[in-house]
Amino acid sequence: MRRIITVCFCLLSLHVCEAQKKEISQARTYIKSGKDNDLLSAEKLMTGLLAKDSANRQNPRIYATWYDAVLHQYESANEKLYLKQKYDTVQFFSLIRKLYHIAESLDTLDARPDKKGRVRPEYRENHARQLDLLRRNLYYGGTFQVRKEQYADAYGFLSTYLDTDSQPLFTGYDYLKTDSLMVQAAYWATFCGYKLQQPDMTLRYHEWALRDTTKREFTLQYVCEAYRQQHNDSLLQTALQQGFREFPEHPYFFPRLADYYSSLGQYDNVLALTDQGLKINPQNQLFLLAQSVAQLNAGYYDDCLETSERLIAVNDTMPEAYFNVATVHLNRALLLENENEPRKNRARLVKLYRDARPYMEAYRKLAPDDKKRWAPALYRVYLNLNMGKQFDEIDRVLKKLNN
Repeated sequence: MRRIITVCFCLLSLHVCEAQKKEISQARTYIKSGKDNDLLSAEKLMTGLLAKDSANRQNPRIYATWYDAVLHQYESANEKLYLKQKYDTVQFFSLIRKLYHIAESLDTLDARPDKKGRVRPEYRENHARQLDLLRRNLYYGGTFQVRKEQYADAYGFLSTYLDTDSQPLFTGYDYLKTDSLMVQAAYWATFCGYKLQQPDMTLRYHEWALRDTTKREFTLQYVCEAYRQQHNDSLLQTALQQGFREFPEHPYFFPRLADYYSSLGQYDNVLALTDQGLKINPQNQLFLLAQSVAQLNAGYYDDCLETSERLIAVNDTMPEAYFNVATVHLNRALLLENENEPRKNRARLVKLYRDARPYMEAYRKLAPDDKKRWAPALYRVYLNLNMGKQFDEIDRVLKKLNN
């Protein structure tokens, strides 16, 4: 019985091998014709074999025939473009990418050791030489798709381009050292990952992308966003610090790093950042505003008043500076009221409310829609200064706000 089964298995294997040979031979005939439809038929025969039986995926000849079918398709497409005949540009680039994937799969099979443990790839040298000549088109295909905002497709081209540096098929080419476009390709791949909001894709080539000094600040921004999406606060903080250190006045890094420290109540860290920034540009409004807010939150009221006045001198239309000055006076008034000695503190309280009034009124004028901030504050001011007309008006605002 076992002999019968063995004989049947051998006959079946022979039948399968004969079928493979027949289809490979037919595909070769199609390829020799060079006709576009025949080349597509040859490719279909080979992909059909690979899909039909997993054992076929171990046959290098199938991949080699498939490769030749696609290579001739590429040559036909290239000729059409050269002659300025109509041809799909995306399809042209896709043929090159397909060639790479076929060649890499074939090389994996081709590089398997023989019975004596020797590795003698048959196709590697020739395929690597051919594909090296076409390789720039992977980069152009990627940037072409970036311009079309097809970021997933663009990433596919660029990752194929970049991964050649680590593919055994291209042993000895050392693209990272010899190809000046590698860091630019890495930047565009990082950009695509960022646009797709895929942090793993964003981070995959970011170390190479950072070597592109012309776009380094943007790469650091994409990296920060990737860490934020991964909820990796430690690496996010480190990346923000690096970004601020290298590009202190860039609008991305400082505000987010300051917000991060503020969310933890680490106002002294915010002030240390603003001190660094103001040494570079003493007139920078963002640094001055962040310093003013941090000083207010930390209770450094005299410093807050000084910084806020500096900010108003630089830009007298920034609402927050007026709000901070008024809030310092109101906070100090609240502290006095909590002492519960109204007669003793009356004069000081009146002065504090008088000092707060013009600044909070200025804030109202500059930020009229922010009623939740200025209306309660002005209610206190007008009440304590016995300003009946103004008090009645603000009382109506508050009632509408609360309804």
